[in-house]
Amino acid sequence: MSHLLLADDDPELSEMLKEYLEGNGFRVETVPDGLLALKRALEEDFDLIILDIMMPGRNGLDVLRELRAEKATPVLMLTARGEDVDSIVGLELGADDYLPKPCNPRVLEARIRALLRRSELRLDAVPQMRVGDLSLHSGTREARLGDQPVPLTSTEFSILEILLREAGKVVSKSELSEFALAKPLSSFDRSLDMHVSNLRRKLGFLADGGERIKTVRGIGYQYTLR
Repeated sequence: MSHLLLADDDPELSEMLKEYLEGNGFRVETVPDGLLALKRALEEDFDLIILDIMMPGRNGLDVLRELRAEKATPVLMLTARGEDVDSIVGLELGADDYLPKPCNPRVLEARIRALLRRSELRLDAVPQMRVGDLSLHSGTREARLGDQPVPLTSTEFSILEILLREAGKVVSKSELSEFALAKPLSSFDRSLDMHVSNLRRKLGFLADGGERIKTVRGIGYQYTLR
């Protein structure tokens, strides 16, 4: 039974979502503010955290920023409808996905299950891949540049894993969205682009100054072979 942390200061919404999710096989702990959310997220190894952006004590973005310094627990952000800027900032800070509020509980459940499946995914290929100075360990979901660890979120790891498996080839955005984000590509959803941007920032450039992940306009992304 997956253990979820739901952080939201709306007691009616929290109770409704908790009741729905527990009725569908999850164990749910709720907290009403950002300070408690961060405290519990650092104390307990939750399988997934649902984090509202607008909360008293400390907002969801601050909680996410501090959490990502310690843990890579999958995080799904809840944003007020139309708050695109907050959604983008959340993804830049390492959120795995986001939903606008009010959200349909069935849609929320589907997103949660997709994130959990992805975080538990172990591809059938070799448990370790290496391309140049970058290595991925699928069993532990760890990335290393040379002998230095690279802290990645679950979503970032999944995207990079697919790109490395197809290194030198172009992987379409729709394929990356389906298999790494577990959702169809949407024309107005920038989450995939933001995750790739985060990967580029964390991985840096190749030794010769070239790009590790190239954009192939109108198609997708390519991890560069040297």
